[in-house]
Amino acid sequence: MHGEVVVCVPAPVLTQRAVLDAIESRFPVLGGTIRDRRTGKRRAFIRFYACEQDLSNEPPDAPLPDPVAKAIAAGAEPFLVVGAMAGG
Repeated sequence: MHGEVVVCVPAPVLTQRAVLDAIESRFPVLGGTIRDRRTGKRRAFIRFYACEQDLSNEPPDAPLPDPVAKAIAAGAEPFLVVGAMAGG
């Protein structure tokens, strides 16, 4: 593995939760690292991007913007889960 994974998300891809559920289903070891197991909230220093949009602050069950959902469903655009670092 080289830092990029491919997962199949059952159509229709409507929410971040659907994408993250598919990732955690395929890679159970990631459970709790991307989002809190109890609350489902994004972990600090994790960001989500697709179609040049920052989706990090969107609620997990909010519908993905149409162009994002269609691009992800078609495999035309990746849903990026990016770990950030802080410090000086």
